[in-house]
Amino acid sequence: MAKTGLVLEGGGMRGLFTAGILDVLMENNVTFDGVVGVSAGATFGCNFISHQIGRTLRYNMSQRKNPKYMGIRSLIKTGDYVGGEYAYHVLPTKLDVFDFEAFEKNPTEFHVVTTNVRTGEAIYHRIDKVDYTGMEWIRASASMPIISRPVAIGDYEMLDGGIADSIPLRYFESEGFKRNIVILTQPKGFKKKLTKLMPVFKATMRKYPAIIEGMSKRHLMYNRELDYISQQQMAGKCLVICPSDTLPIGRTSLNAKKMQHVYDMGRKAGEDNLEAIKKFIEE
Repeated sequence: MAKTGLVLEGGGMRGLFTAGILDVLMENNVTFDGVVGVSAGATFGCNFISHQIGRTLRYNMSQRKNPKYMGIRSLIKTGDYVGGEYAYHVLPTKLDVFDFEAFEKNPTEFHVVTTNVRTGEAIYHRIDKVDYTGMEWIRASASMPIISRPVAIGDYEMLDGGIADSIPLRYFESEGFKRNIVILTQPKGFKKKLTKLMPVFKATMRKYPAIIEGMSKRHLMYNRELDYISQQQMAGKCLVICPSDTLPIGRTSLNAKKMQHVYDMGRKAGEDNLEAIKKFIEE
């Protein structure tokens, strides 16, 4: 029987759409053999492995006014817009505790994607235990350039996985996951364009020319991946869930009404597609 996978795109707070879908899946005991997350897909997706329904929305709501969690003050003080130590090591161990034991006991594989700042290539890493280093891998996957410092683990220095591989369906297929649900945070028909921030990238990322190069070509990579996903869906090898329209929230928005609305949109998409998802992974 083919292994089933769940592929989670990033997108900052657009990821609350994904969180809504994941909560519906957890409530209905839908499981997969593996999950791969990129950026917010990693930071929010780990809660699917620990089976903590509602945790993603809850901690984002409770921490949205805390300057240690996210914001300009954190960027000025620590070099990270999302507080590296606070968000990834204080919050999950003391304030809204991550269920480390449940994560480790869950047989579902959890993979994350990061980008090597020296080469611009994707690094794929399986996390079996969310200890300090495991959480640093998740942080690296979501460390957006310009507003984050590279995360160093072993011989690697890494930034956001979406720079090198935004929707890693090919990777998961190569790992043996042949029946995949792909959750996107952009609507059907979306095509990425060259970022208008290229002058900023060139000015602020001069130490990392591979990242500048990656960002200059990211739209091409992303659109190729969308084309491949479409081909696989037409062949019956994956099922794509995406918003019906552009999500009304920015990457770093902490507006409570918008956060709740995007999460609710995800819940509705999860409920509307629940039977199709069950049927797909059972075939």
